[in-house]
Amino acid sequence: MTETPDRNLALELVRVTEVAAIAAARYQGRGDKEAVDQAAVDAMRQVLSTIDMDGIVVIGEGEKDEAPMLYNGEVVGNGNRPQVDVAVDPVDGTRLTARGMPGALAVIALAPRGTMYAPGSLVYMDKVAVGPAAAGMIDIEAPIAHNLAQVAKANAKPVSDVTAIILDRPRNEPFVQAVREAGARIALIGDGDISGSIATAKTDSGIDILFGVGGSPEAVTSACAMAALDGEIQCKLWPRDDSEKAYARNEGLDLDQVLTTRDLVNSDNTFFAATGVTHGELLDGVRFGSKHVYTHSLVLRSKTGTSRYMNAIHKVEQLRDLSAFEL
Repeated sequence: MTETPDRNLALELVRVTEVAAIAAARYQGRGDKEAVDQAAVDAMRQVLSTIDMDGIVVIGEGEKDEAPMLYNGEVVGNGNRPQVDVAVDPVDGTRLTARGMPGALAVIALAPRGTMYAPGSLVYMDKVAVGPAAAGMIDIEAPIAHNLAQVAKANAKPVSDVTAIILDRPRNEPFVQAVREAGARIALIGDGDISGSIATAKTDSGIDILFGVGGSPEAVTSACAMAALDGEIQCKLWPRDDSEKAYARNEGLDLDQVLTTRDLVNSDNTFFAATGVTHGELLDGVRFGSKHVYTHSLVLRSKTGTSRYMNAIHKVEQLRDLSAFEL
């Protein structure tokens, strides 16, 4: 049996995403993706060590430059209960941050130990995600036009008014063409399909459905958020070549399986926190004043169905005095 956390850990995790966002935002527009990521990881790891939890990173950064960086299997937290799985993306949108573009987030999610899906080295998934209105009405194996019609029906509007969000990648061109042929609208994004998935569950976002091939880690992390928002995400592993197909066979990963929200995170008690790094549709980015830094965050818990938007004002000098990393 897995242990169910009995407090809203997301309210503690937002401290983790806030410092990661602040650290990463210092490098906004400087053109250095590695510096963005390193700053966020260093900040995130230090604050994670203070959280009351016994966490294992299931969805993480891996190792870079021979230094552990929130890699899969790393133990995080101070070792106290509860025992949890951790999905972490210090910056979902490092390229966006480095180029000074909108939509980057610092993200972390938790679920009880043993409940998160682990895709291993298969880093891509085919995905479709919708908000509460269309949950239960989509099928990733159905044609694009069918899913668009289902979303249109659920939202009581014509397909021509449905907007699909898609990562702007060559591999996703078939999705773009299919949506155009069906007569729906498209919002292309450069990165950040965690925020894209969440946008489908926000009634004021103007986004109705997400299509396309994106990161497997982002799919699991998104599932933790969608569980709290009553949305739905469906995925299938997407191997890039024969070596990844062989890896899937060796690891017992079914390439034909449709992975539902419940398959990606098998719990009714997920926790999710995200803080904006750069300004975007979901969250405002970090703003620097003369003595204060301002952050905007989203905090979710599926057990209670609670969504919180949090504005925070941080005193820079006091944060720096307490930190072993640059803020």
